[in-house]
Amino acid sequence: MTLAALFTLAAAFAPQDARAPQAGERGGPGLALFTAKALTAAWRSPQVIDNATLLVRDGRIEALGTREELAVPAGYVVRDLGELWVMPGMIDLHSHAGGTLDINDLVYVTQPELSARTAVLPGNPAFQRGLAAGVTAVLFIPGSGSNCGGMGVLLKTGPENYEDALLRDPGSLKVAQWGNPEDFAFGVGKTWENYHLRHMFREGRAYAAAWKAHESGSAPQPERRLELEVFRELFAKRTQVSTHTQVTQVVMMTLLMIRGEFGLDVYIDHGEFGGHRMAALAEKMGVPAILGPRNVETMSRGMMNFTGEAPERFQGIAAGYQELGHSMIGFNTDSLPFPGFTPSLEDLPTQAALAVYYGFDDSEMSTVRGLTIVPAKTAGLDHRIGSLEPGKDADLVVLHGSPADPRCAVEAVYVEGRKLYDTSNDRRRW
Repeated sequence: MTLAALFTLAAAFAPQDARAPQAGERGGPGLALFTAKALTAAWRSPQVIDNATLLVRDGRIEALGTREELAVPAGYVVRDLGELWVMPGMIDLHSHAGGTLDINDLVYVTQPELSARTAVLPGNPAFQRGLAAGVTAVLFIPGSGSNCGGMGVLLKTGPENYEDALLRDPGSLKVAQWGNPEDFAFGVGKTWENYHLRHMFREGRAYAAAWKAHESGSAPQPERRLELEVFRELFAKRTQVSTHTQVTQVVMMTLLMIRGEFGLDVYIDHGEFGGHRMAALAEKMGVPAILGPRNVETMSRGMMNFTGEAPERFQGIAAGYQELGHSMIGFNTDSLPFPGFTPSLEDLPTQAALAVYYGFDDSEMSTVRGLTIVPAKTAGLDHRIGSLEPGKDADLVVLHGSPADPRCAVEAVYVEGRKLYDTSNDRRRW
């Protein structure tokens, strides 16, 4: 029997999905959504389209325009959402809610070879709660117990299996600077942290350069080292460094070392305790700030003892970055698989609401952008997700108003054109 015949035979006995494809998803008819307001979150285009028609076909956005200018093709299923709005699916770039609790393997100070992919549980309860709040994509990363806990993985929250959920692996290299790793083993001070990280990045840079030379035909093949493989992706700009960083001096070292010295794509996670003082430098160096879940700094003796600095005032953190000129501000939850200890995945829009409460200017739809296109661009995924634009994945949230308004409720969520949450038959409570 030929190999082709074997594949044909195997396909005949493979489990088949008996569910008929929905309108809008792959293999189904086209879908037209009529909405009172579409929040496009496009990077350089109009942010809002009133009385909009959104066309979805084969899991992708086909077209978006006003109802007057965009006709619905024959055969499309039409859903009139009335006064409801539509926005892109929200993205959380700092989450530990991808599966099991195996997020802190404290073996070495730096362990870039470890990966969170082994702990992923697609469709887990935390993902389901997040999906119901409009969160359609997450970066599932190791914890911050060591200076480098390993690689994260970018996933969608809706699909039932890993292959369909996967957006990119590695999703990032997780680095932690201060505010946890100092407790590693017998204690790691800031200087020792910087030493180990710099040594790791130097080794990684040399390894990536050796492989690049080999692939160009100018050098022999290097010995493969699994602990340094991720640096080939980093120095080729195919992934980023996500950095748990806080306190003014530590955020400054994140910028000067990882971005300045090694030229890597990196972004700030957390960024509190005076980190906003580095906002102008971060903006100049092109380093986004994905902030949360702490939203405000207070003038307290405990804060001064921890940071070695005296806060100047009661300070909204996102507002502090914004006031100093930072334009790439997003939000994260630092969520665990279960609610209670930190904000959960479903609290992502609440992080944006709290930012506004503590002074963040939302007059230019900055909260919606910080939940969508900013994290998409930060993670290098803006070609697929993050805005309502033709050709992108139809990851859609149907809701009553602005996601930064706590009175707003999500009514439905689509992932790649498939409706995976609908309050008419499945209103989730937690």
